[in-house]
Amino acid sequence: MPAEETAIETRGLEPVPDGERGGRVRELVPTWVAANISVLLLTMGAGLVIFNKLNIWQVLVVAVAAPVVSYGIVGLISIAGKRGGAPGMALSRAVFGQRGNLFPGALIWVARWGWETINAVSGAYAVLTVLDLLFGVESSTALIVVTLLFFVGCTFVVSGLGINALRVCSTWSTYLFGAFSVLVLGYLVFTTDWSAVFGKPAGSTAMMIAGIGTIAAGGISWVPSGPDFTRYLPRTASSKAMVGATIGGAGVVVLPMVLMGAVMAVGTPDLATAQDPVSFIGELLPTWIAVPYLLIALVGMLLINSMSMYSAGFTAQTLGIKVPRAWAVSVNAVISLVFGFLLMVVATSFFGSFISFLTLLAVAFSAWIGVFGVDMMRRTTYDGPALLDTTRTSAYWYKGGFAWQAMTAWALALVVGLLFTKVDWFAGPLATTWIGQNGLGWAAGIVTSGVLYAVLPRTAPRALAAEDAGERELAGSLSN
Repeated sequence: MPAEETAIETRGLEPVPDGERGGRVRELVPTWVAANISVLLLTMGAGLVIFNKLNIWQVLVVAVAAPVVSYGIVGLISIAGKRGGAPGMALSRAVFGQRGNLFPGALIWVARWGWETINAVSGAYAVLTVLDLLFGVESSTALIVVTLLFFVGCTFVVSGLGINALRVCSTWSTYLFGAFSVLVLGYLVFTTDWSAVFGKPAGSTAMMIAGIGTIAAGGISWVPSGPDFTRYLPRTASSKAMVGATIGGAGVVVLPMVLMGAVMAVGTPDLATAQDPVSFIGELLPTWIAVPYLLIALVGMLLINSMSMYSAGFTAQTLGIKVPRAWAVSVNAVISLVFGFLLMVVATSFFGSFISFLTLLAVAFSAWIGVFGVDMMRRTTYDGPALLDTTRTSAYWYKGGFAWQAMTAWALALVVGLLFTKVDWFAGPLATTWIGQNGLGWAAGIVTSGVLYAVLPRTAPRALAAEDAGERELAGSLSN
């Protein structure tokens, strides 16, 4: 039975043969809807009003532009998945070399720890809020540990099952979350002081551009994972439709959630500064709406973490961790528990930590995006056996296991991005320039890596030895 059709996906880094590619482009819509079902978008929408000082019309521009920019990039990079049939960080070996890929792979893997921690904390807070609303149970250190264990445990199970479980959960959560979001939106329409909402003065253009970057950072973090969810699509799948489905699936959630958060900020001005980013829902909405909405949002946050851990399992395998993908996921699960506990018990400002993390996350991923994106424009196929061959015989061994042009562009772009970046605990020397003040350090990283890689001499795959060229060609034809 094809690996994709079993209850538990067993396929790891190996490319999906053409005969097992039964996916459909429309399945990407619920996938990217599920990737954005998080109450954190409400908090971020509120932050645009409270911290960035934007009015509702500027927030609307941000809420439209951010998913188009970020998930447009996700959709474009995901085209590599149908071409190579392998996860994104496995395809990245063709770009950076078998050893070179360990460097961006390790950075992206570590960055996922933070993203999964943030979502685990949000999920735990959702459980705590529901317990408080229904039973009056107050939070405690012991209860925090229990809720974190519950959330991360559920995440581990779903992500370990694989892509089929993610697809089923994504589809149903899309319907349920959509229905209750409409209900919440209707409640806000009739209870909000709209004169206060529309009477707010406009903020600066710089803060609006920075807001686009902040909201887009969440989408940018999914870029290396894009191919993970398209590798089961046939090679004939429409690239244009893939990009459209990715943007549409994300945008249909991001747009209303960010706007609702901005509207909620009028009635709850301390929303964006709260240590608990979830309990405000219980204060703002009646219990009969808040409880089911939080429970559905909890499922959404679980799916976000499951998708992230699903991809993290592949990333761990590309780093040489010799375990099945499902077990590789357990490493990230443990890390989420430890860092989640620290964030809930020790940290003093959730929102400040969250925005700082998102900013650095976007910079960390941007250097990889520019190099991989330019390389993808140059190639239409990947050598499946060479992707899995981590020895000197691999066509993607290049020189000493490194594609030095890609590594140079990546490293320099990473430095450039940080130079223009400012967060709570770090400020680059160029953070006061126009690029830095507009929060465009991540964009500088993408442009720098892309341009450098484009102008540097192209790294050609190693020529195959005569005695194994025929064998590799036969293996490649069988895998396709």
